[in-house]
Amino acid sequence: MTNPNLPSTVGVLGGGRMGAGIAHAFLINGANVLVVERDEASAEAARERVESAAAKSIERGATDGTLEEMVSRLAVTVDYDDFKDRQLVVEAVPEEWDLKVTSLRGIEERLADDAYLASNTSSLSVTGLARELKRPQNFLGLHFFNPVPASTLIEVVLGEQTSPDLAEAAKRWVEALGKTAVVVNDAPGFASSRLGVAVALEAMRMVEEGVASAADIDAAMVLGYKHPTGPLRTTDIVGLDVRLGIAEYLHSTLGERFAPPQILKDKVARGELGRKTGKGFFDWAE
Repeated sequence: MTNPNLPSTVGVLGGGRMGAGIAHAFLINGANVLVVERDEASAEAARERVESAAAKSIERGATDGTLEEMVSRLAVTVDYDDFKDRQLVVEAVPEEWDLKVTSLRGIEERLADDAYLASNTSSLSVTGLARELKRPQNFLGLHFFNPVPASTLIEVVLGEQTSPDLAEAAKRWVEALGKTAVVVNDAPGFASSRLGVAVALEAMRMVEEGVASAADIDAAMVLGYKHPTGPLRTTDIVGLDVRLGIAEYLHSTLGERFAPPQILKDKVARGELGRKTGKGFFDWAE
């Protein structure tokens, strides 16, 4: 049974690590979830990610019900038209402006006038994206964190035209998902990415300058400031390419203090993207 504070029908565009995590969060809380991917191979991979995450939640005792029942509420397709009956759709495609705009427009034109649309963007302007839509009042940012099942935070980002009713509903959704909402007005990098990237970029500069090793810099933040994970290991988990894209956007909007260090550019150019490629600031081969 769907939590009464959640939409009963939810869509997610993109079934990668983040999209699958978002789908999983709604699925284990009773929603009927649709994931739309770009092709059949990606759709099958997305289904496997969501089902695997659901199975682990059951094993941990984090949710009631059976895997069979949960899977019965999950659909994975390659057709945008399947969004037509969704009360909420969360876009979770890569952090590229043109791709976000194209994707959001494609979703919106298929939704009912009273349905809601959200972007999982971690840094792009929610107000700017809303200006590309016909119903900006029904749009906001829902910034989930990686890994979604373990994270307790969702950043609710309000655009200039986000309706007060949607803002209040979003806070209820986050609570119903068992997470905590941090509500921010739209600004480059919001609160979390702006602060997180600032610390990570400075940590990269320290490695670049030979101040200390990546492991020791991370240890200083974990042991001295009680961060659960150091800024460089977090960068590896997020993806160096993702962090570079965010840094470049913040550099263009907020100035030189967010200029990406050369070490970050070089690692991305070499394909050292962090955990997903086996190497970043740390070796993930094991």
